[in-house]
Amino acid sequence: MNILSKILSFLVRETPWFVLLAAVLAYFTPDLFSFVHGDTQTVILGLIMLTMGMTLTVKDFKILASRPQDILIGTVAQYTLMPLIAFTVSKALGLSPALTVGLILVGCCPGGVSSNIMTYLCQGDVAFSVGMTTVNTLLSPFLTPILMLFLAKEQVDVDAVGMFKSILIVTIGPVTIGFLLNHFFGEKKTYKNLMGVMPAVAVICLALIVGGVSAKYGKDFLHSGWLIMLAVFLHNTLGYIAGYLAGLIFRFTRSKNRTISIEVGMQNAGLATVLAGKHFPLMPAAAVICAVSCVWHSITGAFLAYIFNWIDKLFEKRQDS
Repeated sequence: MNILSKILSFLVRETPWFVLLAAVLAYFTPDLFSFVHGDTQTVILGLIMLTMGMTLTVKDFKILASRPQDILIGTVAQYTLMPLIAFTVSKALGLSPALTVGLILVGCCPGGVSSNIMTYLCQGDVAFSVGMTTVNTLLSPFLTPILMLFLAKEQVDVDAVGMFKSILIVTIGPVTIGFLLNHFFGEKKTYKNLMGVMPAVAVICLALIVGGVSAKYGKDFLHSGWLIMLAVFLHNTLGYIAGYLAGLIFRFTRSKNRTISIEVGMQNAGLATVLAGKHFPLMPAAAVICAVSCVWHSITGAFLAYIFNWIDKLFEKRQDS
């Protein structure tokens, strides 16, 4: 068990390299990850959301209730900055209708559950991170379809009701089940032992999602051209910067600034990929840009946490000297 614990801790600590390895392996040997598609992909994504739900307690919701201003600022930033940045980048680069729909869909999705892991790794405000992810996820069945209708209606007819149902099944259902499990069994030893491995399970699931996306769309990554990569890079990077600036404007602490930066910039692009494939089947390019975002956000979020930690160590060395 001690060896297993070390292995699981290593996976969580080295998340960016593990996810990157999965993406590279899937690109060169797609058959290894070919099973991650359709319902299987949906189940794995649901398992990630279940993992998040299993960390939630009544106390967490009380914390949310006691910090409404922080959560409100974070939620407004999430559902205004990323959709508008996606819309602006699409227009500025002159993306095709399909790519525009895909990028806007990424921007309209909630933050990814892996953002909680990244926040933890860079000594951010984990309670704030979980709070933002929880509220944004709960609101996503309503806000994601509405924002898509508002921003992408010129590009394509959006099945808002179908999208609402999909998000409800993939996100709210698993999160609720996870919360109830924690509420009723949280004090039991077996459950606590299970929770010890769940962070690593979430990382493995994230790697599987990224690997599945890379296996399916990997060949399209290179053929998609520099425009898609530039669009994804700008959307993601500007999201991190805008999120951090939002924290500075509202005079958040350093840990909160890091948290809102990661939460805003790092989207649940895995969810976007699933939604694009299901609701825009006649626009395969929409799924491609979502897939590129899924891989890119997962890797950059982890490396951003590394950068924050590197900054901390740099300041510590200067203070010691």
